[in-house]
Amino acid sequence: MTQTPRTSKPRNPYYGGPVSDHFDGTFFFNPEGETPLGFRELMRWQFGGGRARWPKRVESPFCPARPDDRVDGGGLRVTMIGHACLLIQVAGLNILTDPVWSQRASPFSFAGPRRVVEPGVRFDDLPPIDIVIVTHNHYDHLDLATLKRLQARHGPHIVTPLGNDTIIRRAIPDAGISVMDWGDRLSFEGGITVDCEPCHHWSARGTRDRRMALWAAFVVSTPAGKVYHVGDTGFHDGANYRAAKEKHGGFRLANLPVGAYEPRWFMKAQHQNPEEAVEGMLLCGAAFAAGHHWGTFQLTDEAIGEPLAALHTALDRRSIAPSRFRPMRSGEVFEVPA
Repeated sequence: MTQTPRTSKPRNPYYGGPVSDHFDGTFFFNPEGETPLGFRELMRWQFGGGRARWPKRVESPFCPARPDDRVDGGGLRVTMIGHACLLIQVAGLNILTDPVWSQRASPFSFAGPRRVVEPGVRFDDLPPIDIVIVTHNHYDHLDLATLKRLQARHGPHIVTPLGNDTIIRRAIPDAGISVMDWGDRLSFEGGITVDCEPCHHWSARGTRDRRMALWAAFVVSTPAGKVYHVGDTGFHDGANYRAAKEKHGGFRLANLPVGAYEPRWFMKAQHQNPEEAVEGMLLCGAAFAAGHHWGTFQLTDEAIGEPLAALHTALDRRSIAPSRFRPMRSGEVFEVPA
């Protein structure tokens, strides 16, 4: 199904910039990609059965981790907080991706997907946070309650795609935010840059704002190497992975989603599966990968341990050492080889 810009033009509450190859004046879209399926298909999935039962609580043997304040020199350390939230420590910088310390990935405190494992680092044990990357506005990635806590404690520089800054600033007026379009670059001290890159996904906070804020992947380039962080993506025939390799020349580490992919007929366009994640690792030229987006919130049908098993199978099939692609558990620390 080829995605084309929609003809109706309701008001976009988040962004009002010029038309581009992925924005039609109201809606963002994936060029030559697919739109998310609609309400009828959602109901077919929700009432179709087949959802595995997750445990109510899981204990991680790695929790809680207690990170050092900084990682300097050539070191690159990644600590799993949970779901798509990772603490990346490199070149003296502390970066959080899609931080969620809340108990639910939901607009409600009393309903919605509930955390089954504690955050890998207690909030009060966090080192000083310099940069927060928010990849898009779904509730399992953009958690305003956590961003408020981070602002009060650390005052980080928030980096996010077009339109998401409006959502954040309404809740946190004093937040320092850099808003980016695909292809934009930010420069920081010490020869560090952050590039905003395409991924195949969508966005919504409610029922009337679908695709009105942009989604993105990010590349952090440092003297210790390049890190490619993808919060959510469909595989999209590997197009975005190939483009990232062509532009950036490969990566020391890629943080890739490996969960929330069943049923495939509904999820394929928005969530890659572990086999596709392994293919993405190879296509983008990543020496190592950290697997995330699994084992914290039950968003889809697969069993809690299925992504782990499927990833191991995919690595075996490609004769790739498991040490190269780590499916991160809460609190687990990955000292990424040079």
